[in-house]
Amino acid sequence: MTKIYPQLDIPETLAAGPGPGNTDPRVLERFAKTGVADHMQKDVLRGMIEAKEMLRELWGTENVYTYGVAGTGWSGLDCVLSMILPGDKVVVFPNGTFSGIDGLTIRMKASTREELAANPLDPKPASVTMVVTPHGQSVSGETVDKALAELKPMWAFMAHWETGSGRVNDLKGFNDACLKHGVMGIVDAVSSLGVADFSIDDYPGVVAWASCPQKGVLSLPLTYAPVSFTDKAINLVKKRGVYTYVHHPILEARHWGVIDGKDTPTPTYHRTHSCYAVAAFHEALRIILGYGRRRKASDYAYHEKALRQAVEAMGCDVTSNMTSLVVLNLPDKLKGKEKELVQGCRARGFGIWPTLSEPVQVRIGILNQLSPEQISEITSRFADAMLGMGAEFDKAKVMNGLKSYYAKAA
Repeated sequence: MTKIYPQLDIPETLAAGPGPGNTDPRVLERFAKTGVADHMQKDVLRGMIEAKEMLRELWGTENVYTYGVAGTGWSGLDCVLSMILPGDKVVVFPNGTFSGIDGLTIRMKASTREELAANPLDPKPASVTMVVTPHGQSVSGETVDKALAELKPMWAFMAHWETGSGRVNDLKGFNDACLKHGVMGIVDAVSSLGVADFSIDDYPGVVAWASCPQKGVLSLPLTYAPVSFTDKAINLVKKRGVYTYVHHPILEARHWGVIDGKDTPTPTYHRTHSCYAVAAFHEALRIILGYGRRRKASDYAYHEKALRQAVEAMGCDVTSNMTSLVVLNLPDKLKGKEKELVQGCRARGFGIWPTLSEPVQVRIGILNQLSPEQISEITSRFADAMLGMGAEFDKAKVMNGLKSYYAKAA
């Protein structure tokens, strides 16, 4: 007998984790009000061409091969990492959960058939070296320089911002080391694009970048993951090829009107795109560019400082240095109860996160929560959750401290 389930109703929650962020109502409106259209319809293609051009401004680049890969941030990363072929010598600099998964992807792509068969889910290719920085610490330029000088790889990989532990890694040091040692750099900018104020053309040692749609860009999760390739990277792909069709760095670009290294007004079919995703992504880019990249970065730093001071006043120890995410250790009385606290918050529509690797910490994000009222709500909800689990502090004093911070700034 066929079972028909009741209609699915998902309530609105406060997304206060590392991402996805709280989607702007304008993005949701564009998604919902977009008409049913063929993916090669002229307005859909116009939207893709304009989105490509807006992405170049957001990235701060003149790279022609700058566009969005359909899917989540992992889709964009898979596209840039597809350039790595079996046997390529790679040095990876992980310092948390997500750069660690990036490293696993690289090990899979760089493995020979024999190396992959020996351990299909966790291969250990001889050509890949993992230089691990402990959880809670940032990758330094000195660490990168030393490893590249010793190992002399073809590729180097690093995450710009590691949301697994909330750490910002040394992008300039990574770039400078790649230039110094003639290495092609690849960077995971999933958490920094749209939050930090940087231009990728200032880092010529990095030949490929990947980000995601739902964090700093604040589109919907299954829309487009921004990527950008230098001419050097594309020329290498032309020479060697890659083992993929769907995430091919050159073929993906054809649907965005980038053909033979030039912008054209007539995109070529590569895959079926969603007109709804195009409309949402296009609006998200319009919003962030209208806000201003420098202003957005400044506002994130301003409000992160307010939240940091508030949770420290509750007895927490903050170990992160990102501006969109606070990663903290709970007071001694609550140690070991991190996951229980997070689950309780989620049950009440307050979506914070634990770290996904040891040691277990609590992560509170402020993506698209850039007002005193929004930070106050996040602070109040977290304070209530901690007090409900037995923490000891004066909530009124914490909230008054937050008010004082904003009053002084104003």
